[in-house]
Amino acid sequence: MCYTTKTCERLIKKGAELKRNNENSELYVIHVAKEGDNFLNNPFQDDALEYLFDISKEYGASMIVLRSNLIAKTIAEFARTNNVSDIVLGSSPLDYRNNSIIIELKSLLPGIQFHIVNGE
Repeated sequence: MCYTTKTCERLIKKGAELKRNNENSELYVIHVAKEGDNFLNNPFQDDALEYLFDISKEYGASMIVLRSNLIAKTIAEFARTNNVSDIVLGSSPLDYRNNSIIIELKSLLPGIQFHIVNGE
């Protein structure tokens, strides 16, 4: 999850670091937007998406954009379909263990390693 382009770049960088430890793996950047919402809650969504595609490419990642109102379930389905072993998520500086989407993803994907990158 990322809410700003600066946060997104930190998450992508963390994913790229993990990929270096397993060169046979794929790096995906997933953005799930609720149906009818602007991407990244940004009125300049075209610029934001272009930035995400560019930064994903810079780190060797495939950028995937999905639309769904069931964000955690959509991420979980993608993870299962693509044999994802690690998921990098962003969180506010507050206690991430109370973040409902993180809790839901961990329950849907018990075999996956989660890496939580706190906001600055």
